[in-house]
Amino acid sequence: MKNSTSLFLFLLLATVTQAQKLSYNVSFPNMAHHEAQVSLTASGISTKTAVFRMSRSSPGRYATHEFGKNVYDVKAFGKNNKALTVIRTDGDVYEVNNHGGFVRLEYTLYANHPDGTYAGIDAASIHLNMPAAFMWIKGYDRAPIDIKFNIPADRNWTIATQLKPTADSTLFTAPGLQYLMDSPTKIGNLTWKEWTLTNPSGKSYKIRFAFEGTSSDSMLTAFTNKVKTITEQAQAVYGEVPDFDFGTYTFITAINPYVKGDGMEHRNSTVIHIPAPFDGANWMLDVFAHEFFHCWNVERIRPKTLEPFNFEKSNMSNELWFAEGFTQYYGDLLTERAGGQTEEEYLDVITGLINTKVNGQGARRYSPVEVSRHAVFVDAGVAIDKSNYINMYTSYYPYGGAIALALDLQLRAQFNLTLDHYMTAAWKKYGKTGIPYTVDNLEQLLTQVTGSKQFATGFFSKYINGHEPLDYAPLLEKAGLSLKRANEGKAWIGNVQWKEGNTLTIGSNTVIGTPLYNAGLDIDDQLISISGKPLKKQTDLAEVLKAHKPGDQLSIEYEHRGSKISTKIITAESPSLAVTANEKANEFRRKWLERKVQ
Repeated sequence: MKNSTSLFLFLLLATVTQAQKLSYNVSFPNMAHHEAQVSLTASGISTKTAVFRMSRSSPGRYATHEFGKNVYDVKAFGKNNKALTVIRTDGDVYEVNNHGGFVRLEYTLYANHPDGTYAGIDAASIHLNMPAAFMWIKGYDRAPIDIKFNIPADRNWTIATQLKPTADSTLFTAPGLQYLMDSPTKIGNLTWKEWTLTNPSGKSYKIRFAFEGTSSDSMLTAFTNKVKTITEQAQAVYGEVPDFDFGTYTFITAINPYVKGDGMEHRNSTVIHIPAPFDGANWMLDVFAHEFFHCWNVERIRPKTLEPFNFEKSNMSNELWFAEGFTQYYGDLLTERAGGQTEEEYLDVITGLINTKVNGQGARRYSPVEVSRHAVFVDAGVAIDKSNYINMYTSYYPYGGAIALALDLQLRAQFNLTLDHYMTAAWKKYGKTGIPYTVDNLEQLLTQVTGSKQFATGFFSKYINGHEPLDYAPLLEKAGLSLKRANEGKAWIGNVQWKEGNTLTIGSNTVIGTPLYNAGLDIDDQLISISGKPLKKQTDLAEVLKAHKPGDQLSIEYEHRGSKISTKIITAESPSLAVTANEKANEFRRKWLERKVQ
């Protein structure tokens, strides 16, 4: 009886799900004014009230975004084109009753911010990030979806997307809501390049490069060959590429002055927008390396805190130091391995990572896990009030990258292993299996890779769940590198942004422990003089400090909210560090930075 009941319920659920279907039809009659007309037809609706809504968050982003503000003229129709009443119950939520199991919802979408998070509609091109463009019906996450893009007849445009293609080049499908929302789409005058990556199993995958911009064919070909090399170096880390859906991965790329800068990963594609004229320069490569590495790390090696992704609210995660930070480390490392930057340029990169960990107040006071949780506020979140992030937050991107650097060097020095081994183990255990991981899982994995529970427990206790200082100097020494103060012996009062005009005004929060902070100065205070010497611009300040050394006590006069204040300031030596090579590349450094496949 129990088994029969279960079978009946399963068949009933399968029948209902099979009857459900969502169809989108998108047209662009008013592109010049950044509008699209969207129609969503939902059939097989079994609930009394059909609840439609816009998303408030987007895959790859962790903060909320009010996409609903750009949807208007919402109308609903039943069978036989009968108008239905639409009740707006929240800013981005619409309800329809008395629908008879069928609703065609129509609305106007405004989109004029083409980046990885939002959408852009223009007479020259169309870019759609799905959560910013498409309403959906609650409770129908697994209903199959098709979406038709009606390209204007006078445009010879093509479509770049990871949605499943059909025989009709303008019609695509998705197995459900999660996949649709993860499938950005670009429509326009695109130039296509492609290559293949082949796994040890013999299975090959097509890597497509869909480019929106102006370039000669030779320049674009040369650039995509560099990106190809990066994809090969990334494949070498894991030994294989993922089993991309429909056998393809797409770089949806716009490099032109008319887009907004962004790089946004997706399961089988990435959006890369660089707001500059395309010149094929190497400085553009890092974002391609970073986003492609994400097709393993975060898209398939997936934090449990992001499964399933909630489109109605922010998505807090404990693991962004790994998902984003370790990817940050590999983005630069793969660019180096692929020949996209010089060794000197790479040393500047790791200098930045080390300064983040050693000197960033957030990293000095909070763990990588704690700053990861703060992404719900900082990951392109919108606010107008000032924050004190400079003293209580460090981005999980470089912070995680600094931890990855330390772990890579320690694995090489202590265990004759590399971070590549650790990432490959994470891929096999959590990526290929589709099992979401936790911070504890990552610690257990480090024990398995190194064979040392003591090392793994200590590393996670000190540097992942804790925020203890890291000594990079002995780690770098094995690679023939030195870590020293960048401005040794020079007087310094703190790193701040300056607002210059007729006065020298502090334009950002002062940092805990710096001379300016200790003297009581903060944002918007106007410096008048130091040691009696008037200050009007930064060069005036530099000249005064040049005549002093760290530890000197100087008189300082400044203005705070109209009142002049005189006090003392004690100069210090800047804590900023720099990595330099003290010998030609040794064997340790060569193995670390060398190309893994020729």
